[in-house]
Amino acid sequence: MLSMRCRLAVTILLVTAVASLRGQRPAAAPSSLPPVSSAALDAHIRYLADDLLEGRAPGTRGGRLAARYIAAQFEALGLEPAGPDSSYFQPVALVGLTAHPSLVWGPSGAPQCLKQLDDFVAWAERPEPQITADGEVVFVGYGVRAPEWRWDDYKDGDVRGKVLLMLVNDPGLQDSTVFNGRVLTYYGRWTYKLEEAARRGALGALLIHTTESATYPWEVVRGSWSVEQFKLDRPAAQSLAFAGWVTAAAAQAALARAGFNLDSLTRAAGRRDFRPVATRLHVAVDIVSAVRRVRSENVVAKLPGSDPTVAKQVVLFTAHWDHKGIGPAIRGDSIYNGAEDNASGVAAVLAAAQALVQVAPRPRRTLLFVATTAEESGLLGSEAYVESPLVPLERTAAVLNVDVANVRGATRDIDALGTDRSTLGAMFQGAAKLESLTVVHEPDVRGAFYRSDHFPFARAGVPALSIRPGRDFVGRPAGWGNEQDELYNRERYHQPSDEYRSTFSYAGLAQEVRVTLRLALAVANAAELPRWLPSSEFQRPTNRLMP
Repeated sequence: MLSMRCRLAVTILLVTAVASLRGQRPAAAPSSLPPVSSAALDAHIRYLADDLLEGRAPGTRGGRLAARYIAAQFEALGLEPAGPDSSYFQPVALVGLTAHPSLVWGPSGAPQCLKQLDDFVAWAERPEPQITADGEVVFVGYGVRAPEWRWDDYKDGDVRGKVLLMLVNDPGLQDSTVFNGRVLTYYGRWTYKLEEAARRGALGALLIHTTESATYPWEVVRGSWSVEQFKLDRPAAQSLAFAGWVTAAAAQAALARAGFNLDSLTRAAGRRDFRPVATRLHVAVDIVSAVRRVRSENVVAKLPGSDPTVAKQVVLFTAHWDHKGIGPAIRGDSIYNGAEDNASGVAAVLAAAQALVQVAPRPRRTLLFVATTAEESGLLGSEAYVESPLVPLERTAAVLNVDVANVRGATRDIDALGTDRSTLGAMFQGAAKLESLTVVHEPDVRGAFYRSDHFPFARAGVPALSIRPGRDFVGRPAGWGNEQDELYNRERYHQPSDEYRSTFSYAGLAQEVRVTLRLALAVANAAELPRWLPSSEFQRPTNRLMP
């Protein structure tokens, strides 16, 4: 009798111990995933890119329709609201500015008026109805100060109150031995250049456009900056009065009248010994802006984790729902629909959510879905989230972003921005392999890693990837994928022609969704949080390892 009782007690203890250990071990990844519906992907894109939504600009009727559509889809899937007021919305306060600028510049006594949209675009950097500014123009090369690269275009020169004329991209564009060669760094992004100019007390900044340096044609600049621009509605410690772009032809002509050659200045800017050049140009800018304060929103929902020990940690999905709204007509069309950018990404996140609510067992960590606003105005929705996170960033395991997804067909490969920066890269490789896809990482010559919603999270220390389509298409000749990517960048990106097409094919988008699902599940069920690699410029602060 005693022996039987002992055996029974031992059995109970063993069962209890096994149950306890199960709560600490990674859950097994499902061998198969719920199907991804091509019909649902098509329906989401077709609705979000419809003319009815008028380009989905924040603070507009079309934008509100898009946000409410996404919230309704989250609710229909059974996801819980994740907003601060127990709704599906996280408020984001914005200031909208629609600018009507004029710009006159030239050497003393020989000013020339530039033509808006053809020669320049400009906007107010402060939420004021009128900005009137004039100042001397100083050429600052690439406008970069990068101690880790032993590079300083400013050489501690005093540029306070000056208007800075600068090249876009970074010196690696000219010299493959500096920075990352033709792979763009954050120093090459126009956002960094304006930030640095503001830190130095400049009055304004003018970016010189070439298709090679910007990585997109002038039509993209004209379309992007001629519509209402948004800023977060918050005090700015430092700001320029204005900023803008000028064409290389306009800059070349003005500099020539002052006795300078743009090509020579550009070559000089590619050397470490470059120093700022007083151009003898003077610029006068007058910008009248329609200013309005609007309340927009990120659309947020969650699938709670199953393991009480780590359910407070989240794996975060992002895709921006906004686009450019209504702008200058091109070939008779003024609605910037944003079908690929980024109705396709929202459709992918909705498809991922639809599959994940069916996965058993449920992931250990919580899955958080965030459809962001105002990405097109500078990643503002994700920036607002990072400033006021719904879940503390120290408990955010990873961010998986989808922006401009594959609507061209099945591929043999797949890519993601950031695979070489964190341990997420190896996990992404594993997820792709389960879908019989090869990860082929293309050099990021356009600096795309710094141009979408995962970036504010990465800068705050959270490991992040942005999923990218493959280029090796099934049933297509070699090079077809690259050709289509260039065609989109040249003819549809940020233009009214980025519309829904009946020729969209969803086999490739379904591949992206399945790989993203597998990656999300791997992170959600892993024993440890992802971490940045030592070679990355980003690092997770030590207090972000807490459960």
